[in-house]
Amino acid sequence: MRCPFCGNIDTQVKDSRPAEDHVAIRRRRFCPACGGRFTTYERVQLRDLVVIKSSGRREDFDRDKLERSIRIALQKRPVDPDRVDQMVSGIVRRLESMGETDIVSKVIGEIVMEALARIDTVAYVRFASVYKNFQEAGDFDKFVSELRPSAAPDE
Repeated sequence: MRCPFCGNIDTQVKDSRPAEDHVAIRRRRFCPACGGRFTTYERVQLRDLVVIKSSGRREDFDRDKLERSIRIALQKRPVDPDRVDQMVSGIVRRLESMGETDIVSKVIGEIVMEALARIDTVAYVRFASVYKNFQEAGDFDKFVSELRPSAAPDE
């Protein structure tokens, strides 16, 4: 593994342990050349996924990009970071097990929204506002009113 600080390719593993509910291995590494310490994660990748954007453009699936967008939606929300890691791993496993290597971005967005709705409704609305491209406050009102259970009219 190349040192991210000095570029040395001869780094040493100091500690390894399971991470993300045993779906990854966390390794603490040390660079003897510069003394830098860093962490790497090793995960099983079943297949290389390709995302088909709404414009038709194709790009390689990026787990880090998925995780970043979820963490942005969950910013300042009371959700444990380990729970986020589990959610991201679950989404990636679900995508990999779909049997297809080409996945439409809309499918990924729907799966993320489904997962966020189960753990935090505020993050769900935040993600949906970007995903569904809300343009005005009325878009939020309409979306949130669909979340609320129908109240019986007062008689």
